[in-house]
Amino acid sequence: MKPIKNIIILLCITIVYSCSSGGSDGPETPTPTPTPKPPTAASLEFPLNNSECTEGTNITSTESTIQFNWRNSENTDSYQLVLKNLDTQTTNNYNSNVSELGITLQRGTPFSWYVISKSNSISQTAQSTTWKFYNAGDAVSSYAPFPAELIYPVMGSAFNSITSNVALQWSGSDVDDDITEYEIFFGIANPPTTSQGTTPAPNMDMSVNSGDTYYWRVVTKDSQNNSSNSEIFQFKIN
Repeated sequence: MKPIKNIIILLCITIVYSCSSGGSDGPETPTPTPTPKPPTAASLEFPLNNSECTEGTNITSTESTIQFNWRNSENTDSYQLVLKNLDTQTTNNYNSNVSELGITLQRGTPFSWYVISKSNSISQTAQSTTWKFYNAGDAVSSYAPFPAELIYPVMGSAFNSITSNVALQWSGSDVDDDITEYEIFFGIANPPTTSQGTTPAPNMDMSVNSGDTYYWRVVTKDSQNNSSNSEIFQFKIN
């Protein structure tokens, strides 16, 4: 009987050993946390670009409420709408958790706007394109052009001392699409008061000297004798 008893004991030891050592190759590897994806840029929908916005709700003779709309962007938790009064060059920011926002604005005034998409999980943001519109006022036969957008040189640029010529560049737009010319004011005085002449093109070459800081602005004119003034930009020749 002893051999049988010994065999049973040996089998029990083998089973216990197998149960205690099997079923796992080591500690379980945790599933890595997915890296948050940055937001994508929103697509603007309304007010339309380079348009006269007549669909606002008039609050008073001088103010109306415009409903801004844009498409939802991916990986986005909130939006910031950046609105600029192009007459006064003042900017205001508005926050929203959805892709629309009503804002009360001055009538008969040009504005630009864009939307910044934000995420709660990542600091990176995404910016939409910038659109311009006129908030309609009392009936008018013609609107002034939008103030020219200065493109080059960018504000605060610095050029090396051997630079003798700089090509100013800007872009213009108008609800009535009747821009005739641009008058360029350029010089070392701030604000620049010396006219360098007019051109139908959105660019003009300027002679510069080493060591000087230059200021420039553009006046946009249309066929109805309306005009608008751009911001003042500055650059330096080292």
